Parts: sequence; C-alpha cells; structure tokens
Amino acid sequence: MNMLHLLRHAKSSTKENVEDHERPLSRGGRKTARRIARNLSAKLGAVDLILCSSAQRTRETLDLVLAEFSPAPRTSIEDGLYLASREKLAARLSRLDARDVNVLMIGHNPGLHELAIALADENSPAFRALASGKFPTAACASFRVPADWSILGSSRHELIGYVTPESLTDENP
Repeated sequence: MNMLHLLRHAKSSTKENVEDHERPLSRGGRKTARRIARNLSAKLGAVDLILCSSAQRTRETLDLVLAEFSPAPRTSIEDGLYLASREKLAARLSRLDARDVNVLMIGHNPGLHELAIALADENSPAFRALASGKFPTAACASFRVPADWSILGSSRHELIGYVTPESLTDENP
C-alpha cells in the first residue's frame, strides 16, 4: 500500500524585483510551514522520499518540514516540478521506485490542486472540501494508493486527509 501526500509551499513573500522562482517565504509563511510540518510529522509516519520543486519557496518549506522528521527522509529537488502541470506531476510520480511507499511532494498551484482533485475518490469524506475551494498555501492532501506507482493516474484513490493551516486546532499543532 503506497501513501502519497501533496503539499503546497507555504506563503511566499511579495517583494518586488524578485524573479518568481527566487521568491522566499514570508515571515508568516515560515511560521505556518512550521505548524504544518509538526502536524505532518505526527500524522505521516516515516516518509521514504520527498520530491520538491526547485523554487526558493518550496525549498524553504522543505527545510522546515525536514526539521520535524527523524530520521530525515531522502529528498530530491527537481526543476521539472517548478510550476508543473497536473500531467507532469502525475508523470513524475508514476516513475517512483516501488521501494518508496510513503512519498511527499512539495509544489505549486494550480498543478498540485488539479492533481489532487484528479486523484481523489469522490466518495472520500474530505473530497468536497478539497474540490470546492482553493488549495491554500501549506495545504496537504494525503492519499492511499493501493496500486503500483506506474498506474497512479489510471484510477481514483482514497483521500485520507486534507489539512489546511485553518483546519489545525490548538490540540493539532
């Protein structure tokens, strides 16, 4: 049984004269990323691999996530994930090694949200929340994927969790 988690980067800075790829996280984005990272490390268990876009804001989100995991998972920072479409993201995931059973991908909208909706079984309890709104910064959708990674996009999968910064409570840091 494979597990897939799709995490959008935390809120980035709106500084002018900074190329999009090089935009860092905002102060609030760093704080939110730490909160989400604590939640993820508690809920996801041992992650085998984290795939991350090469953008500055995704790499900073990755660093804050990694700080909460022990042992730290393997990571792969990939240019091809930067602003990638749903199809490109799915194609990358379909090439995962069978030994990687718990995978986290950190990327961007709209591709990440479109992929999450395309993968989610519409009968999953959290589907309506995922499909009816935005996929805000630092949101994470988690899926149970019973089949081999190579056929990831050929069917829908159980959406076992959908966490946004707003959905976290004080008991769920």
